Amino acid sequence: MVYLKTDEQIDIIRENGVILGKTHAEVAKAIKPGVSTRELDKIAYEFIKDNSSEPSFLNYKVGSFKYPASLCISVNDVVVHGIPNDYQLKDGDIISIDGGVYKNGFHADSAYTYAVGNVAEETLRLLKTTKESLYLGIEQAVFGKRLGDIGFGVQSYCEKAGFTIVRELVGHGVGKSLHEGPEVANYGKRGDGAKLKEGMVIAIEPMVNQGKKAIHQDNDHWTIRTQDRKPSAHFEHTVAVRKEKADILTTFKFIEEVLATSEYLVNI
Repeated sequence: MVYLKTDEQIDIIRENGVILGKTHAEVAKAIKPGVSTRELDKIAYEFIKDNSSEPSFLNYKVGSFKYPASLCISVNDVVVHGIPNDYQLKDGDIISIDGGVYKNGFHADSAYTYAVGNVAEETLRLLKTTKESLYLGIEQAVFGKRLGDIGFGVQSYCEKAGFTIVRELVGHGVGKSLHEGPEVANYGKRGDGAKLKEGMVIAIEPMVNQGKKAIHQDNDHWTIRTQDRKPSAHFEHTVAVRKEKADILTTFKFIEEVLATSEYLVNI
């Protein structure tokens, strides 16, 4: 189901987006070689709880499987849904942090991929291209456009740069449930798909591979990797569809403040 939101509900999601953005920043401060992904997850959990909120992902259920952490932390060839564990980050890694905040009856959802230290130039170009494609998709999230316009904006830009779009994983509606309708693919044709309506709140989240688009799932029922084990990048904002211009409800502002002074992270 697609649920249109009131301005008051959109403002709640925006407030949650600020908490989520600050959570991302707290995690970003701790990203460096030697830190475990489990340690990063603990930082997020404590910060979200300290802000009288709940981590949207913790115990999120798909079938009979509950997600066991507050963040999805996906390193290098992991596209999405990496489970935090004892892996210690290394110089040259990339790490996608995907999180959600639930408060006052609504969710906010966003993701950012970080470059740790001396990351290969082609991988940095992947991150930069993926982040830029997110905003090209967001430009299309206006009343009267169609879902295919968003997908086309992302796909055409990334494929022109020589990268590939994951097909099996898509963006989604966000609201009282973390995942609502509609599905928001990162590929498509101009003028195709459902028409966008004012009050729709959607997560636009390009998932882009450096190599081939094929993926597979690990035996943990969550972790999604590139089949060729080449790097993958992921950026995400929650946005509201408006008449003139999409309204971005999550924020990278606090992340960017950390990146500007970080000793270990590359500001792409």
